[in-house]
Amino acid sequence: LLERTNSGFEDSDSGATKSPLHLAAYNGHHQALEVLLQSLVDLDIRDEKGRTALDLAAFKGHTECVEALINQGASIFVKDNVTKRTPLHASVINGHTLCLRLLLEIADNPEVVDVKDAKGQTPLMLAVAYGHIDAVSLLLEKEANVDAVDIMGCTALHRGIMTGHEECVQMLLEQEVSILCKDSRGRTPLHYAAARGHATWLSELLPMALSGEDCSFKDNQGYTPLHWACYNGNENCIEVLLEQKCFREFVGNPFTPLHCAMTPLHAAAFADHVECLQLLLRHNAQVNAADNSGKTALMMAAENGQAGAVASGLSNSPLAFPVDILVNSAQADLTVKDKDLNTPLHLASSKGHEKCALLILDKIQDESLINAKNNALQT
Repeated sequence: LLERTNSGFEDSDSGATKSPLHLAAYNGHHQALEVLLQSLVDLDIRDEKGRTALDLAAFKGHTECVEALINQGASIFVKDNVTKRTPLHASVINGHTLCLRLLLEIADNPEVVDVKDAKGQTPLMLAVAYGHIDAVSLLLEKEANVDAVDIMGCTALHRGIMTGHEECVQMLLEQEVSILCKDSRGRTPLHYAAARGHATWLSELLPMALSGEDCSFKDNQGYTPLHWACYNGNENCIEVLLEQKCFREFVGNPFTPLHCAMTPLHAAAFADHVECLQLLLRHNAQVNAADNSGKTALMMAAENGQAGAVASGLSNSPLAFPVDILVNSAQADLTVKDKDLNTPLHLASSKGHEKCALLILDKIQDESLINAKNNALQT
């Protein structure tokens, strides 16, 4: 068998997916593997995806195979052709901490712990993303860089909050990880915590974030964590954020190409999150604040058919919708016009949102509004 397959082993580009070496490593047949190792020169022979036998053994968690391969000199630095991952990445993905430890102990270069794949992900990032606590602990013990960033600018903390692995996040926070590091879209871990509804983490992160000199919490679109909490309807996060003065300023930012000057109230109305809308109004959010196009929260809700938000502005019903709340409870201005001279009634009617239009009509006192014309001379 060895004689018949030797030619394939010598050619690292042969693409022999099911070579005896790969099969033995993948299936954990360490005795067969040791026999093969005695006859092979190139231990880093690759399959068609560029994976070595050590890659496969580490991925499957076959500790004895991993140990046999590295003892014979198999490289832990070889990256596959597709994801550009090393055996360290492979062992981390499935949480094979014993294999990971063997690989780290054989490495004579301390920087190997932070080796990156094609997406810029380090073993620590993957361990956190997959929630493998023991692997995270080992990598931190080996002084993995907690603030390393991938090609999207995300750190391990970003990934931990995105995936919701509480213990992994806590371990990172104990390492004095950067709280205000921004990804390529300008979003900090605070933005992700608010967007994902992690109020407990937000409570823990905020004091650390506010203790620094840089308290700029706006992403590249000008949105703060409060915007994201409102947009996703995370009421608990909104309450946590509103305890801080810097998040109680509801005025939109000046218009830039990346910013639509939307307030948190707009975000809540747009996404039809009635409870969030009511919470913001109780904290004195300016109901008639306009975005760069001149639209108020009521206009946005009316245009998108969020009858609940419209009614929030109108009634105390527990089943109120955004338009209802804004019209009845918050007494939003029905006469305000956007840059195209559209009133809330124009916007609701033009989109065919009958319920919103009727809610607004019921509160109109000036009948001239019913026949008001916009820039297109439409009533």
